[in-house]
Amino acid sequence: MIEITLSFLIFLIAAYGLIKDTNVVKSIICLNLLQTAVILIFILLTRPSGSSLPIHGFSPTAPVDPLPQALIITAIVIGASITALALMMTVKIFHYYGTLDWQEIIEKEK
Repeated sequence: MIEITLSFLIFLIAAYGLIKDTNVVKSIICLNLLQTAVILIFILLTRPSGSSLPIHGFSPTAPVDPLPQALIITAIVIGASITALALMMTVKIFHYYGTLDWQEIIEKEK
């Protein structure tokens, strides 16, 4: 139960940082923290207590369903790709506007 609480706390801290920060790089970091918190919560909620790994031999307990874990690995790969794309776009934004502050970028667009 404490793991889910800590994961939810990480989620709230990252959401607050995403709302409060005006720096593009800090926004990307907060998005990564949000993704990590959601992945942790999903893994913790899909694992029944007292279950065993499905790769070991016979076990008296029910094995864990590997489908949620496969989905999470896919989410991690997609998240890493999106982060790389966002950081590349951040470099282009900096070269074009000369700043990484959201407010200054919006003012320069007007």
